[in-house]
Amino acid sequence: MASRSRELVTAITRGCAYPECVSIRSGLFKLLGLCLLAGVLVAGIMFPVVGAAGVISNQASETVDSMSSDLADEPPPLVTTLTDREGKPFATLYKQYRIPTTSDQISEAMKWAIISVEDRRFYDHHGVDWKGTLRAAISNSSGGETQGASTLTQQYVKNYLINVTYRGDELGQQKAQEVSIARKLKEARIAIQLETKMTKDEILTGYLNVVEFSRQIYGVGAAAKAYFGTTAAELNVPQSALLAAMVNNPAVLDPWNNPEKAKERRNFVLDKMVENRKLAEEDAERFKKEPLGVVPGGPDKPASTCISADPAFGFFCQYVEDHLVEDLGMDKDDLYTGGYVIRTTMDREATLQAKAAAEAEVRKEEPNVANTLSLVKPGKDRHEVVALVANKDYGTDPDAGQTSFGLPYEVMNMTGAGSSFKIFTAAAALEQKKVGIFDTVPVPNFHISDVFNWGGEHCPNRPGTNIRTYCVKNASDGGDTSMSLQDALAKSPNTTFVILEEMAGMGPVVEMAEKLGLRKTMATSPAGKAPDPDHEKPEFSMSQKEFYGPNELAPQGRGVFTLGASPVSGLEMANVAATIMSGGVWCSPTPVLEVNDRAGKPFPVKEPACEQAVPEELANTLAVGMSKDTLPGGTAARAASSVGWDRPMIGKTGTTQFQGSAAFVGATPQLAGAAMVFRPDIPYGGLTYSGPGNVRATVNGNMFGGVTPAQTWFRAMKPIMEGEPVQPLPQPDPAYTNIR
Repeated sequence: MASRSRELVTAITRGCAYPECVSIRSGLFKLLGLCLLAGVLVAGIMFPVVGAAGVISNQASETVDSMSSDLADEPPPLVTTLTDREGKPFATLYKQYRIPTTSDQISEAMKWAIISVEDRRFYDHHGVDWKGTLRAAISNSSGGETQGASTLTQQYVKNYLINVTYRGDELGQQKAQEVSIARKLKEARIAIQLETKMTKDEILTGYLNVVEFSRQIYGVGAAAKAYFGTTAAELNVPQSALLAAMVNNPAVLDPWNNPEKAKERRNFVLDKMVENRKLAEEDAERFKKEPLGVVPGGPDKPASTCISADPAFGFFCQYVEDHLVEDLGMDKDDLYTGGYVIRTTMDREATLQAKAAAEAEVRKEEPNVANTLSLVKPGKDRHEVVALVANKDYGTDPDAGQTSFGLPYEVMNMTGAGSSFKIFTAAAALEQKKVGIFDTVPVPNFHISDVFNWGGEHCPNRPGTNIRTYCVKNASDGGDTSMSLQDALAKSPNTTFVILEEMAGMGPVVEMAEKLGLRKTMATSPAGKAPDPDHEKPEFSMSQKEFYGPNELAPQGRGVFTLGASPVSGLEMANVAATIMSGGVWCSPTPVLEVNDRAGKPFPVKEPACEQAVPEELANTLAVGMSKDTLPGGTAARAASSVGWDRPMIGKTGTTQFQGSAAFVGATPQLAGAAMVFRPDIPYGGLTYSGPGNVRATVNGNMFGGVTPAQTWFRAMKPIMEGEPVQPLPQPDPAYTNIR
């Protein structure tokens, strides 16, 4: 035996093919390599001290300094929380689910569990455990149990780089965990420097706040809640042991997918706690017999987007996000990682009332029929959004009556708000001083306009040209041949408002729609999308403002505009009513009251300045002109009477051709709103109404703005306004009452 050993030693030094030679040589080379690695680490770490210029550049040293400072000073991504106007949370946004915890908010059991299994000499080393490194090198090279050598400080560095610095950067994450001398050297140097900037307790707390515990759950605070429904401070020994076990391999040790492996690793941690004299052996054996104790069905954590909100609040949540990012320029990643608390303008009770009203009129399961209600508070310095709801729930399951499209606020109603657009024609005629609100206007049953370039059905060509004139008729024949403009707004004859367009000019009418509130709506194309200048068809290449106003293809503009047959936003229609009730002051509808950062300090949110869109006298007179829609003879009278409505208000119904969609716009001095019924997926076809909760799509329907939309509006507004003082409408101004 001895001679065989001497043979092998000689053979190893000279080279041989014995299997034993290969195995031993491999082990020696591995040991040599690891010793070399350790030597390089030591040398690399000492170079800045002894001044070995040229081996590690000053730039590299500065990078290490910077990284160690980042870990010491910069917190990881946090959850942004949205609250209602009273401060009650209703949604969360995040990239990493994390509940930050301080040291005194983490149980001692959790601290000792992680130290025992990951770095038992944590309080003895200065960032790098050389004794552990050599022990691991010898064990790994000699074929013994594979051991790690990274300290908790080094793991903190690596996890911070992976989960914070390089999150979303796959290449950066790969570099942060690659097996290389350069990476280990950099990691070790950062760890040593970090221990000069942070106490051991701060490093341990930082590590426990940054590490992942599977399923995108980061940090012990979030893990305690998601795994056990408790807090980090209340974690007991077996719970702490399971969480400490998870960091070794979160995916493989997932307690819901791999409970046996998770339990095996948990029990291993309990043994390590015994070895580290932080747990009695008999207690460990008792804990090993306990079940994992995690919440059933998977971790208890909120969704990371607006899906986290109650289905009634999801549309509002999404509008907050869109407003901050798209309108105000906030970085979306910052919104999702900044740990902000955003107090919104949402009125929880008003939203629930509005949601109930929308569903009472149109079932959420009704295929391809949306019933929306948007509520805005008038004001001369802010227009706060109070509620954004639909009969559909906010969510991702269409079969359950859910959608994630912004039905109440985006330009989603492709077939339009119908005669609600007559508001803009009346306002433009007043502004142009063509007619007063109490002046008499003509009401023919049929009208051929020879100044509007639009191809209506059965309309003759303009004499001497191939250009067809625009022909329009009223919804019903007979009736008055003339009435006041105020009565015309209540009874809504089509011919009257086309004649008023001729008088005021299409340019001022279209501009009025934009001024009063249709800012985004008028910027979209008649197809409801962003205009494509290269498209051959004008309804795709032009904005609505360009298309309906005077242009090269239609020098006089397009008179159908007043009948509201183009895509429109429900929120913007509500804001039109708010502008009128605010003395003609337009403000961008805002869903935000205040934003505080992770430190509780105010985060500046700069809204666009409000504008005096039209003279106050004009707005006040227009409000009076719109005050008879709920009175006998008005198109919304039946809906108002059904709830016993008795408050002064403004209102205007709208119905598109073939009842493809319908709307009601109304406001009291305290609250404005717009309700719309439309088909969000298929832009054409009518709607049939046969009572509350019974709306269905047909080819030719009988839906009108005074039915489902108006009933939705009054069904919601009656209880919302309960207890609010009854306020009168403003007085009309003589300059706009009788002009002719």
